Amino acid sequence: MARERATALLLDLDGVLRRWDPAVAAEVEREYGLADGVLSEIAMQWGRLRPVLTGQVSHADWMSSVADALAEPAGGPDRARAAVEQWQRYRGEVDTEVLDFVREVRAAGIRVGLATNATDLLDADLAALDLADEVDVVVNSSTLGVHKPAPEYFQAACVAVRTPPARVLFVDDEDWAIRGARAAGLSAHRWGGHADLRYLRAALDY
Repeated sequence: MARERATALLLDLDGVLRRWDPAVAAEVEREYGLADGVLSEIAMQWGRLRPVLTGQVSHADWMSSVADALAEPAGGPDRARAAVEQWQRYRGEVDTEVLDFVREVRAAGIRVGLATNATDLLDADLAALDLADEVDVVVNSSTLGVHKPAPEYFQAACVAVRTPPARVLFVDDEDWAIRGARAAGLSAHRWGGHADLRYLRAALDY
């Protein structure tokens, strides 16, 4: 049986609508004598990351824990804190082609939500990137207290866009998120770049 046409779009933020230039972190690591990739490696350790994605700790507390872990390799706690602060000043860049697509979709009367695993800094980031008014709803894991790919996350996201799961199209750049969305009854597409926009337009049929 063919699926119903999607009438709402849920979009991941990082890796889809927001891009991160890896050169920024690499430059900080070189400046402070840190190993290549160590900032993200430490920050993304699941035991450190999960609490901030579920709202148990703040973004600031998360970054403090990263600085603590870097104190020895950075040459002391002050240098570690300075490195992390410099790294965190960069808040990514908007993919303007994806943003244009979001605007098209909304202009066609289709509700669009950001569905992201994020911290309590998300609202400030969206404001700084001028994205706060570009979507209808924001579904932030740290506000919900549950993160993708949990079924409860996707249930809440569908409620937020006021659309049943069978009529929601979810786009993310991670396989595990796509699998979770499909298990929760949503249509889902793994983002591979701008060439995918043609498919997404056809799937939404606007």
